[in-house]
Amino acid sequence: MTDPSPLHDQVREYYAEAATAAASGQAACCGGDAVHFGPGLYDDLDGLPDAAALASIGCGNPTAVADLRPGETVLDLGSGGGIDVLISARRVGPTGRAHGLDMTPEMLELARRNAAAAGVENVEFHEGHIEAVPLPDESIDVVISNCVINLSPDKPAVFAEVHRVLRPGGRLGVSDVVTEDRLSPEDRAARGSYVGCIAGALPVGEYRAGLAAAGFVDVDITFTHAVGDGVHAAVIRATKLSPRPAPT
Repeated sequence: MTDPSPLHDQVREYYAEAATAAASGQAACCGGDAVHFGPGLYDDLDGLPDAAALASIGCGNPTAVADLRPGETVLDLGSGGGIDVLISARRVGPTGRAHGLDMTPEMLELARRNAAAAGVENVEFHEGHIEAVPLPDESIDVVISNCVINLSPDKPAVFAEVHRVLRPGGRLGVSDVVTEDRLSPEDRAARGSYVGCIAGALPVGEYRAGLAAAGFVDVDITFTHAVGDGVHAAVIRATKLSPRPAPT
């Protein structure tokens, strides 16, 4: 793998600017495309601070597909301004907990302010990379993410970390950008930038194979809407296999 630091720095800078814009009342958007990305893809923002929606740069609504249940513990990879963490916290209720992980200090500061403004207490935000999640093994019931895994320079590490932190039987339910298998890396780069959520997107077959290699089962990738020629927003679901009970 090439050195990930330049890509991490590029993404961090972009999202720091997005956080600053949202905090000042301006909308940010992935690649400047407010039609296919952003808060317009949500229908459950009632009661959330405006800044949480303004900072949203996602390609879907992962909380709508993760089937969150009361009492569960949720982790949002690349939590940004906290929109999905706050919605998750509401869905899992006071007996559950929602964690957010982000590498951008400005986004974490904004997310914590948004949680305080919303009066949501069953949340916790962590600084770190999604390739090295700072949480214990088998501590999470559901992992969600919204248009973030495509930004990682080491996606196999992300898949391995998700598998590690999930409890047996735990679920992955994310929104992400993927491409049709026919597109080469050069094709993807021609269609959009890395921070614009296009150049780093995996082909759908490679995404599916990567999750399977990490140990996931029941992998399902469903396109939701096109964001370019051969490029799609998608819902990705997978499950961490539960061990079989020991014979009696």
